This record gives sequence, C-alpha cells and structure tokens, in this order.
Amino acid sequence: MVVTKPLYQVTSGIVFLMGALALIVPSGYSIGPAMLLLLSGLLLVKPLPYKLARRDLWVIAALSGYGLVVGMFSLLELSTRELDRPVRFLLAVPVLLLILRVPPRLSWLWSGIAVGAMGAGALAAWQKFIEGVGRADGFLHPIQFGNLSMLLGVLCLAGLGWAAVQRFRYTWMALLLTGALCGMLGSLFSGSRGGWVGLPIIGLVLYRSYGHCFSVRVKLSMAGFVTLLLATLYMLPEAGLQKRVHEAVSDISSYVTGEERDTSLGLRFEMWQGAAQLIAERPLLGWGEAGYQAAMHKLSEEGDISLAASTFDHAHNDLIDAFAKRGVFGVAALLCLYLVPLRMFASGLQHSNLEIRALAVAGTLLSVAYIDFGLSQTFFAHNSGAMFYAFWLAVLWGVYSAQNRATRDERYSCST
Repeated sequence: MVVTKPLYQVTSGIVFLMGALALIVPSGYSIGPAMLLLLSGLLLVKPLPYKLARRDLWVIAALSGYGLVVGMFSLLELSTRELDRPVRFLLAVPVLLLILRVPPRLSWLWSGIAVGAMGAGALAAWQKFIEGVGRADGFLHPIQFGNLSMLLGVLCLAGLGWAAVQRFRYTWMALLLTGALCGMLGSLFSGSRGGWVGLPIIGLVLYRSYGHCFSVRVKLSMAGFVTLLLATLYMLPEAGLQKRVHEAVSDISSYVTGEERDTSLGLRFEMWQGAAQLIAERPLLGWGEAGYQAAMHKLSEEGDISLAASTFDHAHNDLIDAFAKRGVFGVAALLCLYLVPLRMFASGLQHSNLEIRALAVAGTLLSVAYIDFGLSQTFFAHNSGAMFYAFWLAVLWGVYSAQNRATRDERYSCST
C-alpha cells in the first residue's frame, strides 16, 4: 500500500483516540492500539523505505525480548492464560514500525493526551463527589486508574516544550496544563499513593529538560504554586489526601510493632518477605506462576507470612514478582524493558529542537513513571498496565525517531 496524505491523517486520528479514550470508556486503553495494529498489517506488507537505525533496533529488542522471555516461561508452564500479556509487547513492534513510516501530527498526539487526562480527572471527580464512591476507579482497579491518570497528566507536562514553539502557544500551554492538573486530580481522587512517590524524580526530569527556559522568578513562582496546591489538597478532607497519608503512617507503625500485618502496606511487606525467601531458593529460573502461588501458600502454613498475603497471585512489585517467578532471566528482561528506552529517550533531553525534546521528555517519563508504579504494584500483571506501556512506548519512540530522521534529512538537504 502506498503511503498517502490521508494515511497520515488516519494515524493522527487513531493516536488522538489512543489518548482521549484511554480511561473514560471500558477498555479504552485498547481501542487505539487495536486500530493501529490493524493498520500496520496493511502497511507493513512492503519493507520500510529506509534502514532502521541502531536505536530503533534497541527499542524493538527491549519490547521483543520481554515478550519472548515471559511468553517462553508461560509456554513451559503450559499456561495459555498467562500468554496473553507478553503477546501484547510483541504486537507493539509492528505498531512501532507503522509509526516510523507514517508518524502522526504532533498536535493530534498532544491534544489526545490532554483530552484523555481531562476526561480521567472529570470521571474521577464525578465518581467521588457525585456518586459518592470512596476511591474513584473509572473502569479499572483504583490503583491502575489512578496511576494511569497521573501518567497522562505527567505526559501533558512533557508536551509543554512542544507547545512553547507553536503559533497559538498560550492556548496549547493552557490545554496541557489543564490536562496535567486533571490527571493529577484523577490520581488523587483514586486514593492511589504509589504514583506520588516518584514525583520528585519526575520533577527532576522536567527541571533538567526545561528548567533553563524559565527565569529564577518564574521557577520560584511555579514551586510556590505547586506547594500551595498540595497543602490545600492535604487540608481538604474531601480530597482524601490527608486520610491516605495517615493510613500509610498507621499501616507502617502497626506492622513494625507487630500489632497488625494485614493492612494495605503490611500485606505488601508480607508478600515481599515471602517472595524474597522464594527467590533465595530458586534464583535462576524462579517458581513460575503456579509454583509461586503454591509456595506462598506453604509459607503461610508455616507461619512465615500471613494467610491473607498468600492469597495474592503476584508480589505487588514488578521486579520482585519477575525475580520470584522467572528468576534472573525475568529480571533481566524487565530491566531492559525499563532501561533501554529510558537511555534512548534521555539522550534527547537537551535537544535543540523543542518539539523533539518534548517527545524525549515524554518517553523518559513513561519509563520513570512505570518504574515508580512497579514499586508497590505488579503493574504489568494487569492488561491496562501492559497495554499502556507497550503501545505508548511504540508510539512515542516511533514519532521521536521519525522526527529525528526528518530533522537530519532536512539538514542534509540544506547542506547539499
């Protein structure tokens, strides 16, 4: 199939929907990726008109390596149910190749993310204040919804560099800042605490990328506004922030004193303790999915961990879970999935072209956010977590690499 102008409009529209519908309709996070995958089947019949760059191959290897390692362990256990998730990472590869060939317009990419973040915040506010639920969950688990809402908000902040060089920059910046605020509020109203732990690192990435673009006065004003906003949210009981902080302190205190182990954080400590014992026994290949659950039940029967902790089928930590179930091979594959894209994107955090730099910031923050999310939740054990990372990595890297290639080609044509 010949690549024509309408095809660029199609990919632009699909990528817009990928962000806009992600959290506001049931399984919205899968709609855009499914459409891109179908389109890739039509376009990838013919080879790419250029050779893939080495960095493209590294990102493809990270996606494929994780999918193959996890898939191999699933096949060894004869578990077709568990084979579903790793396949998603393999299917993200043709989508990445599609985006390299037919990249979407950046305005559609960033506006889709902003609309998705605003929709998530609005849905969370409706559920919490109109429906009266304790923790907003959209159409997912509260932790998944809250963390992904925060991710959309964080990606909006990454897009500010792109917005700053647009014709209607103030309108675009207002849209993205509104999206960032709504995404954060969606996380807050979900009562999810894990995503907020990584905010200092996220702030550091943003400061390193954009800090020199602002005067000292502006930076101090922004810091003051954020501090005031957080203090206000903490003081408002309706926001739920104060309650969740107090619960965390109480959980840790109860666990340390031995008063109560089966609290939200206490159960995590129990699961990590049990998983650590399993890792020590089988560090090379791990226990597998079924073996992990059976071994955790045995630990609870022996009194090493609480009974409640043994009922979970994952360790509530991506690295620990991978190590316990798939040994050093699982850990290596997961670290590559995190760190290879992180390294590739981070090289562009000081790019002279702000449009390209914004994409580098977004890709860097995608990996940073997922490392943070994985500290207290096995994020890749959920379809939403796997789909979000695999396909947003494919889209962001595809656009970033295509933009870099176009810039290099333009410089070359100008010099000849």
